Amino acid sequence: MIRPRFLYLALALAFSASVSAQTPAPAHPQTPEAKPEPSKAEAEAKKEEPKKDEAEKKDSVTEHSITIGGQKIDYTATAGTLPLKDAEGKTTANIFYIAYSRKGSSDLSTRPLTFSFNGGPGSSSVWMHMGLLGPKRVKLRDDGFALPPPYQLLDNEYSLLDETDLVFIDPVGTGYSRATKPDEAKNFFGVNEDARSIGEFIRLYVTQNNRWLSPKFLIGESYGTTRAAALSGELIRTHRMNLNGIMLVSTVLNFQTVWGGEGNDLPHVLYLPSYAATAWYHKKLPADLQKLPLTEVLKQAEAFASGDYNNALLKGTSLSPQERASVVKTMARLTGLSESFVDGANLRVSLSRFNAELLRGQKLVTGRFDSRYTSFVRDPLSESAERDPSADAVFSAFASTFNHYVRNDLKFEDERPYNILAGVGRWNWDADNEFANVSETLGDSMTANPFLKVHVSSGFYDMATPYYATRYTFWHMNIHPDLMKNIVMDDYTAGHMMYLNLPDLKKQKSDLAKFIKAAAAQK
Repeated sequence: MIRPRFLYLALALAFSASVSAQTPAPAHPQTPEAKPEPSKAEAEAKKEEPKKDEAEKKDSVTEHSITIGGQKIDYTATAGTLPLKDAEGKTTANIFYIAYSRKGSSDLSTRPLTFSFNGGPGSSSVWMHMGLLGPKRVKLRDDGFALPPPYQLLDNEYSLLDETDLVFIDPVGTGYSRATKPDEAKNFFGVNEDARSIGEFIRLYVTQNNRWLSPKFLIGESYGTTRAAALSGELIRTHRMNLNGIMLVSTVLNFQTVWGGEGNDLPHVLYLPSYAATAWYHKKLPADLQKLPLTEVLKQAEAFASGDYNNALLKGTSLSPQERASVVKTMARLTGLSESFVDGANLRVSLSRFNAELLRGQKLVTGRFDSRYTSFVRDPLSESAERDPSADAVFSAFASTFNHYVRNDLKFEDERPYNILAGVGRWNWDADNEFANVSETLGDSMTANPFLKVHVSSGFYDMATPYYATRYTFWHMNIHPDLMKNIVMDDYTAGHMMYLNLPDLKKQKSDLAKFIKAAAAQK
């Protein structure tokens, strides 16, 4: 469990199972045709059988090929479900997954295997699957902006399938993954609970597919980075499985860096450079700043955020009027907001208010996942953003194309809705009076396994997991300085899903391929 400061993951996936009752003796002599009434336990077991058979029948294996980097890659795609069982062998959930394996890999000990998942909590694995890693990607404009429906898929010539086999996992409640009993789904909804179930899935997949000796990687996005860090500890402690590498895309490990509130000013400091990037993109900065490259603007914003701004928030009401006026002026200059707005917000502008305010004069709101996106507003006087235009722009495109792809290309048929984004109820952060912080788990995993490499991808226009918050988290990891060399950070010029921007997709493919090769080839 997460206890103050540290995340301790439990060591086994075990749920209580009901004890079977004996079949009662009949009250009257039976005729030869009559059969005894089944017990409650037998009836429950009978109900489970069709679900098991149904899951087994739905697995689909198909053959495909794609050209990546001028090289033809033949591969097998498996779309199916893998059952999780409790200590008594009873199925507690069926996990849906899609796996891609390159054909002709004679030595699996040299062929990397990467497990991928997205975030939420409550997100399926569709985003990195159909945007970055898989053999197909959603067709968008080259800058990542939306096209009108109907939507299309393209061969993904930047897929990582040339470097690694890929397994996309949908956690319980997302995609087609379901708990056996709906009222027991809550048993999977928490930092530790989620890590246990995904860790068990990985163990089973590795075992069933003879991949224990393969170089193994995780890649997670958003809350998926939280999951990846938690899994690094779960896999080591429960299954004694060391990883070669973890790839974190749009990272949040320490939630104190992104969740504000009374008494926690840290997110205000860490969001400010992203506000500056957004204002620069939308040409809301003063002329002398606007003409600078974005990287130069960010240097000034970072220096102010960590210096005078941080100091002003630290002082609170003891801040002198002269100091306050100076901070208000500089903050307004770097964020594109008016001095009166900054002052009225008491130097603390929440993300939702910033998104609503920056382009208020144009009756537009900026995006959360990617602040380059804008949308019209219905209430120009709203104090907070009505919607996230970066979500509106792409969610339907991914949902539509995936539902077509899984049925038509992968031949997996299921009439249930594929939960692209699911409401998973109350999530168990298990953090007592503190913020959840799995950076401690990742640091412990890197210490236990000094061969573990970590790659971090950040987008300058990501307002959900701002890049400066990610920097802060890794600057404060309690690990030996030599282990800091195992961490690679790369920046991109789009948002949370930076790979939707074609130039970033090309760069990210190159960066991740280089990382996998280096981490898998360690001697």
